[in-house]
Amino acid sequence: MNVAVRTTPSEIAPEPADALDHLADALFHKMGTDGVYARTALYEDMVERLAALITRHREPGTEVMRFPPVMNRGQLEKSGYLKSFPNLLGCVCGLHGTEREIHSAVGRFDAGGDWTSSLSPADLVLSPAACYPVYPIAAARGPLPPGGLRFDVAADCFRREPSRHLDRLQSFRMREYVCIGSPDDVSGFRERWMVRAQTIARDLGLTFRVDYASDPFFGRVGQMKAVSQVQQSLKSELLVPLRSEEQPTACMSFNYHRDHFGTTWNIVDASGQLAHTGCVAFGMDRLAVAMFHTHGTDIARWPGGVREMLGVR
Repeated sequence: MNVAVRTTPSEIAPEPADALDHLADALFHKMGTDGVYARTALYEDMVERLAALITRHREPGTEVMRFPPVMNRGQLEKSGYLKSFPNLLGCVCGLHGTEREIHSAVGRFDAGGDWTSSLSPADLVLSPAACYPVYPIAAARGPLPPGGLRFDVAADCFRREPSRHLDRLQSFRMREYVCIGSPDDVSGFRERWMVRAQTIARDLGLTFRVDYASDPFFGRVGQMKAVSQVQQSLKSELLVPLRSEEQPTACMSFNYHRDHFGTTWNIVDASGQLAHTGCVAFGMDRLAVAMFHTHGTDIARWPGGVREMLGVR
């Protein structure tokens, strides 16, 4: 027969240590939720230095844009994100209604009840990637100029995937270079950046490999999308073995969207041909964690070439 066995909190086995846990105290302060942390001065200074290094590699003619951590919900829905990654999306909600209705929700909280049942969605979502807002902006400008457009974008992003691992945050910084143009424009851009990004990683003293990858599409249909993405070589990642060679961490990605965003937003060139798009994305927080895991938390003891590259004296 089956016998139910109750365990006390002291009998529950602790979660096994992770290879990056030794960095936590030097880099972060807990805020009560896994994957959402306050950042120390040591850590934040490194993120800023990495950002400055990436900026030095910016191609001429690239337009700079910085986005807030939220974006228009309708625009993200139109982009197709909801169909591909609904499990990762974070929506902005608020207490809407009359003063009496809002007071009623607060009163339920005071009485120990659930006030969140009165929430309703706003017209905003948390940005899941830095590049999504740039495509409707580009479309509003009309036909592309010869050679297309290039953008340098960045944003605080959010994906709903709670984890205690320091290289998988829910709230994180993403920096991207985006190209919108002909298939040749985008292919050339992507190839240049795959070479340039590996040079950056070598200069930073990181061990890495580049491999084909797929996005974490949702559900059974998503699995087919992922297979197709790999078969067409539409996504590659620069992988750093932070915890093991078998489970490396993607710190940069190189993405070719073909004409998806061109079709979605009707981005065309002067002859009316649909634009193709591509981007190279830098996970700023993952790169910072990779630097401290590789070289330690005492920057004074880092290799001289790495310190010089980052402007550390």
